[in-house]
Amino acid sequence: MVAPAEADGWPAEVDLLVQSLRFASLLNRPMLDGVALPQGLNLNELRVLMSLGGEGQAAGHALAAVMAMSPMNVSRALASLHARGWISEGSDEGNRRRKPYHLNEVGWAAYRAMTPQVGKVADFIFSTLSPAELSALTRIMEKLNAQVGSWPEGKSR
Repeated sequence: MVAPAEADGWPAEVDLLVQSLRFASLLNRPMLDGVALPQGLNLNELRVLMSLGGEGQAAGHALAAVMAMSPMNVSRALASLHARGWISEGSDEGNRRRKPYHLNEVGWAAYRAMTPQVGKVADFIFSTLSPAELSALTRIMEKLNAQVGSWPEGKSR
């Protein structure tokens, strides 16, 4: 069977990109059902929480840029996580108008408590791969994350 992209005369890389976008979208369902909803979170709140836990302190505009989320959705997620008492506002002496947020003690406890649920999703998603495939995918994802992270600022506007 000919892949849709090839049938349209697109290169195989375009088809792979479309498959990757589809996977990224489909991955939201197990993360929502398996991690976010059991914690009483929506997907945006979970994404912001995981970003702060994995990347550290960040301001709303930086989170929006890194996660390709609208500033309004990031702002709402930050407000919700702050109301739960999971994040605290930091300070930036170099820019007093910038409001960085970070996980506080309660937020770190909540983040760590989700580890088994995140692990179950990871086990489900990656159980179809052999150890060699998983190792190769890890290396590939590291390279792709570095490449996509080097996309020039302002290109998506």
